[in-house]
Amino acid sequence: MDWTRLLVAQLEFYWDVHLWPRLQGLTDEEYLWEPVEGCWTVRPGPDGAFVFDRGRAPDPPPVTTIAWRMAHLIVGILGQRAASHFGAPPIEWDSHAYAGSAAGALNQLDEAYAQWTEGVRGLGEDGLARPCGPAEGPYAELPLAALVLHINREAIHHAAEIALLRDLYRRREGGR
Repeated sequence: MDWTRLLVAQLEFYWDVHLWPRLQGLTDEEYLWEPVEGCWTVRPGPDGAFVFDRGRAPDPPPVTTIAWRMAHLIVGILGQRAASHFGAPPIEWDSHAYAGSAAGALNQLDEAYAQWTEGVRGLGEDGLARPCGPAEGPYAELPLAALVLHINREAIHHAAEIALLRDLYRRREGGR
């Protein structure tokens, strides 16, 4: 059984059939829309560059925008893992150039997804069995297959939230 192919196919099917078509036509207004007060998002910082709201989350956690969720996928879910496990360019929360536009974020998301899936495609049976290593902290001894499953789950989870936010934006008071 080709586990590498199956693991890639799981995320690829969701991405190509469910997520990417739903992201077409995403506007800047929608991307940055804050459905409730106190949302976490990406917003212009003092120097005009966009920054990612983060830190110790209050209880209950804040609602997050499409922009925040996309940045989370780009940096923390796909980007950092592609960098630490597959040699993709380093990406860090504090130095990433967060997109202030939907088009910019879609380009970054597409690139992070491509880096991650290309890396997973190259793993093979031995690669899936090797330990995750120090980049994954307390999960260092788990096989890389466990990380791939986790990333698939996280990507699908956050992408579904993005789709829901698009639905809510379209049906907000005064929306179409």
